[in-house]
Amino acid sequence: MMQSDVIEADLNHITITDPFLGEYQRLIRDVVIPYQWEALNDNIPDAEPSHALANYRIAAGLEPGEFYGMVFQDSDVTKWLEAVAWSLSQKPDAWLEQTADEVIELLAQAQCEDGYLNTWYTVKEPGLRWTNVAECHEMYCAGHLFEAAVAFFNATGKRRLLEIACRFADHIDTMFGPNEGQLRGYPGHPEIELALMRLYEVTLEPRYQALARFFLEARGQQPYYYDIEFEKRGGSWHWDNWGDAWMVKDKAYTHAHKPLAEQSEAVGHAVRSVYLMTGLAHVARMTQDEEKRQTCLRIWNNLVQRRMYITGGIGSQGIGEAFTSDYDLPNDTAYAESCASIGLMMFARRMLEMEGDAHYADVMERAFYNTVLGGMALDGKHFFYVNPLETHPKSIPHNHIYDHIKPVRQRWFGCACCPPNIARTLVTIGHYIFTPRPDALFINFYAGTQAQFTVSGGDLKLTISGNYPWDERVDITFTHPQPVEHTLALRLPAWCDNPQILINGEAAVGKRRKGYLHLHRQWQQGDCITLLLPMTIRRVYANPLVRHGAGKVAIQRGPLVYCLEEADNGTQLHNLSLPEKSVFREIEGTGVLKGKVLLQTEGKRVATPSDDQPLYHFDRQQTVIEKQTLTFIPWFSWANRGEGEMRIWIQEA
Repeated sequence: MMQSDVIEADLNHITITDPFLGEYQRLIRDVVIPYQWEALNDNIPDAEPSHALANYRIAAGLEPGEFYGMVFQDSDVTKWLEAVAWSLSQKPDAWLEQTADEVIELLAQAQCEDGYLNTWYTVKEPGLRWTNVAECHEMYCAGHLFEAAVAFFNATGKRRLLEIACRFADHIDTMFGPNEGQLRGYPGHPEIELALMRLYEVTLEPRYQALARFFLEARGQQPYYYDIEFEKRGGSWHWDNWGDAWMVKDKAYTHAHKPLAEQSEAVGHAVRSVYLMTGLAHVARMTQDEEKRQTCLRIWNNLVQRRMYITGGIGSQGIGEAFTSDYDLPNDTAYAESCASIGLMMFARRMLEMEGDAHYADVMERAFYNTVLGGMALDGKHFFYVNPLETHPKSIPHNHIYDHIKPVRQRWFGCACCPPNIARTLVTIGHYIFTPRPDALFINFYAGTQAQFTVSGGDLKLTISGNYPWDERVDITFTHPQPVEHTLALRLPAWCDNPQILINGEAAVGKRRKGYLHLHRQWQQGDCITLLLPMTIRRVYANPLVRHGAGKVAIQRGPLVYCLEEADNGTQLHNLSLPEKSVFREIEGTGVLKGKVLLQTEGKRVATPSDDQPLYHFDRQQTVIEKQTLTFIPWFSWANRGEGEMRIWIQEA
């Protein structure tokens, strides 16, 4: 069990004050969390039912009924609880906290005497626990429970959910491991590895760290555990619609084809891959394991240099929600699941904690400000599971390669992993903005915040203000009453060619190291750092090996990738082109885009031919080119004005 005498609540306080992200956090608090509560209770008209809370009530014996939903349906509830916890740490809410307490008591009633907690197996398949860890998400659901428990304890100081989590972790620790009589298995969907490390950091129970290491080190060893349990089950499998036990047999799909120390590519299911690497990076840092660190570096480099979209999306094919091969990044069939970019942020954060390199913050910011923000509509009630870089709505209903593509966000999903995942990420964004390390407090991007950190020199309090990512100026002021000597590491974004940094009006003098400017001094109340980060409008070109970007260009301003949308530019976006030397101007968005910077420039359009023009012709002269003003909007905000075409990559004339 946990060592109760060493547990302390999180002493680092971070409050988002940013006008842009602050509105998102208000949406999460006032709209998304209540909306998802209604969804979890099946009270949303025209949305797919969840039944997740009903499953817990049935498992607890509080009502009759049958299990409904996916094998991982439990995780929707615990991700919601985690979002609630982080929201409570931002702004107390007595009703919300009481509601969460009641849900936690429901989980306690559903928990078995030996600590086991999973409603699928309690209600639907009793007696079959731990017989299909390759496919059935028991440890994935456990991981999300552990994360929620840590968050709720840190937010409220309450230990009830933490006790539930530790009882379940203790049960798993008795079932799995290298000792005689234990199962040598490891999860088909990683998540528990990173969650056990978070549980370890709060409880300091060494068995949790050891169990995370076991799951990482057992993966890919022969004989393959998935084959052993498959044979014990008599050759049965869970996902009938995939046929022939595909998830069991395709070991690369779960990074289980060989030991992690021998792997060098991001493969298989994108979410599983980055969740696994997040846990591996955490263990590597905490245990100073160089072999694990090198594995993280290899797979990270393959992922971001060859298999990541310009938006920070990952996983380029719908079949299996998976990676394909190097440089295979189709735009209109991109999968780029919202959860995958959240997992990429988590992986990047752990690498940043280990390496102190701004490269990881660059990727983290790219994923967040583009794909993660784009996964939720501006009203907080509609969501993208899949995030394509190009859509042509008229083709989607008639071509099955687009079966996974939605041209507008949906109210909910039968597989509802993304909405609560987006919610919990948006309310924890402060922990991505800052990275406290022993050598320095790293500031990774510059959204408005008020923060307090306990460092070796005392309590460091600071406020970041500005209008990031729209305006170039950012101010960091210090508010602690007593002088504090410490190092601040300020990220110099890769998208900014000429950043300027002042301290109290004078040029800052510090050491540039791995993309950060390290400033060491005694910080006093009233000190002010001013950053000027010119938001230059930049053209982005893909590596020539990316065939889907050949002859095309994308537009980026600051961390934001821009796109063309039918609402501004009409249909047939594929017939638009951007001249090489066109000059952009910035304009203020209106309507739902109010407060956002839009871009305009003069471009060209291939004129729509007459109805009698042949399908193909030999005479290029028949192609008429017209001038057209092109309007680009931040890609994360597309599909908020109805259904229409969209594309990021445009032909360069």
